[in-house]
Amino acid sequence: MSGNRADDDYDYLFKMVLIGDSGVGKSNLLSRFTKNEFNLESKSTIGVEFATRSLNIDSKVIKAQIWDTAGQERYRAITSAYYRGAVGALLVYDVTRKVTFENTARWLRELRDHTDPNIVAMLIGNKSDLRHLVAVSTEEGKTFAEHEGLFFMETSALEATNVDHAFSEVLTQIHHIVSKKAVEAGDGSASVVPSQGESIDIKNEGSAWKKMGCCSN
Repeated sequence: MSGNRADDDYDYLFKMVLIGDSGVGKSNLLSRFTKNEFNLESKSTIGVEFATRSLNIDSKVIKAQIWDTAGQERYRAITSAYYRGAVGALLVYDVTRKVTFENTARWLRELRDHTDPNIVAMLIGNKSDLRHLVAVSTEEGKTFAEHEGLFFMETSALEATNVDHAFSEVLTQIHHIVSKKAVEAGDGSASVVPSQGESIDIKNEGSAWKKMGCCSN
């Protein structure tokens, strides 16, 4: 968290979305990152929930507003409002369920249909603690991520492995893009509030950040 600063005292507010099939652990990734909690009995998310956490990144306080939605088909109507203003995304699959990995291509298409093409996105292979049940290898995840220009990481919300790392890496990349824009525009003090429907213009940055794809086992 952000030291002694008030909850509403931050330099940037970035909206992130969690996407992927139902049951892959999106809600537990969110609760682990924002509250350091994990619930083995967690039920499927109904509709949309969001939580926030502030981090210090490059001497700035970045407040992440992270939205979590149901991965079940009957809640698909919320997509456009859910994605609006998002500048970061975690695309999550369950390493023990191959079908959730196979569906990431469809989720990625939806993400790209509803957001800026240069949104900072990371592919997450969750439940890495269940090593004896793994159905999707690290190499498969890494290869798909590289092909699609995504960052990649394997996480365990249960064991808190790489959860903070994944969120903070995406937020850092967003901040680097926004900071570069601010410097180029001669404005280093702009506050970004994507939750109100405004989007950060991250076009024309090329895909250099995509090619840096970080991979962590």
